[in-house]
Amino acid sequence: MLSAREIEQYRETGWLVVENVLDREALSQARQVIAEFVAGAANVTRHDHIYDLEPSHRPEAPRVRRIKTPHTNHPLFWKIARLPNLVGMLEQLLGPSGVRLHGSKINLKAPEFGSPVEWHQDWAFYPHTNDDILAVGVMLDDMLPENGPLMVMSGSHKGPTYDHHLDGFFSGAIDPAKIDLDLSKAEALVAPAGSVSFHHVRLVHGSAQNTSQRSRQLLLYEYAAADAWPLMGVSDFANFNERLVSGAPSIVPRLADVPVRMPLPPSPHQGSIYENQTAARNRYFKIREVA
Repeated sequence: MLSAREIEQYRETGWLVVENVLDREALSQARQVIAEFVAGAANVTRHDHIYDLEPSHRPEAPRVRRIKTPHTNHPLFWKIARLPNLVGMLEQLLGPSGVRLHGSKINLKAPEFGSPVEWHQDWAFYPHTNDDILAVGVMLDDMLPENGPLMVMSGSHKGPTYDHHLDGFFSGAIDPAKIDLDLSKAEALVAPAGSVSFHHVRLVHGSAQNTSQRSRQLLLYEYAAADAWPLMGVSDFANFNERLVSGAPSIVPRLADVPVRMPLPPSPHQGSIYENQTAARNRYFKIREVA
């Protein structure tokens, strides 16, 4: 369980890192499954319901930047999403109504070419009736300053919802020249493999390209309080309830006074965040061309 001090840190900064959540056996299993997924990308030539590919991907040299919804594509990741110690911490942070898994993904940054992610707030992608929502980053590799760790702007979850649009369309990225944050003061969430990070849904964050010789594999889960309902609607009510990892189904959402911008109209490059952000003109994180 989290200490009162850890909970207070999360409330104040919008993020928290906890070490030794995933044991060595689970880490090994997750890495092996991911390796099998990446090998399978040799048969894929374009983004699909499982793979988001690096621009330099080739069948003879598979390069994957994201594995989509892993909790639906392999039972191991649904199992990890429901680990009792993880769920217990989530209940402390998200409140008494229960906890629902909103979504999942695995962002992969292979040595020397792993793609960056521009500054953004997850809230811009999926606003809800309240903001008791967070992302959990399960660190499957050591997160180091040089391999593109998650970078966060402490306290930004208490501020506005920034504009993530370009030319009237949702782009999934914040223009760094148009916000009142000193991004040079961002903090890198570095920790050993097996650690997890928690970051609030409104926290401004991003990550640089991996320029090191070491991989960076991050399993990401998005969780919401059970009484937080997505403003874009619920298309499958049965599945909505099946994703509860604690608490009971309810049809009474909790409404909070939170700043919302809808992700509409959708991006001309609608897809993963990587595809949405291809429209961004003013990038903060540099992209080094790779062979």
